[in-house]
Amino acid sequence: MRTNSIEDRKEIDDVIRACKTCYLAMSLDDKPYVLPMNFALDGDLVILHSAQEGRLWESILKNPNVCINWTLGEELAWQDVRVGCSYRVKSKSVVWEGPVEIVEDYDEKYRCLEVLMKQYSDREFKFGEPAVKNVGIFKVSIKELSAKEFGAKAVTPWNS
Repeated sequence: MRTNSIEDRKEIDDVIRACKTCYLAMSLDDKPYVLPMNFALDGDLVILHSAQEGRLWESILKNPNVCINWTLGEELAWQDVRVGCSYRVKSKSVVWEGPVEIVEDYDEKYRCLEVLMKQYSDREFKFGEPAVKNVGIFKVSIKELSAKEFGAKAVTPWNS
């Protein structure tokens, strides 16, 4: 089984959109921290939200460079059922690295909340003014983007 790079941006976006959770990695004073988060893909930005306090918020205020991971797929595969080293989980994974931009503008925060909800539902939602003002919204732009498919079948002349 092979690991293949995914270069097609549409395929990368499809992997991201198929996931319900991303994992946000941060570092504060050389201490790593990872959290599962709800998210939305908005072109070349990932939108995230949280309370405006706590370890996550403290981390991104002091070090705005973050890494986000999405992993899709959990099917176990193997080349030889008797050989442990031949086992692999068939999956696709995206890693997105970039700086955080905190959204302060009320109208943009509202728009970001709408985009976030579209990731999870086709319904339209309204958000009260206190909710919009009190939520922390931040965007992560792309500095580096990579994606891979794990456990892909090796392409040979007899199985292509």
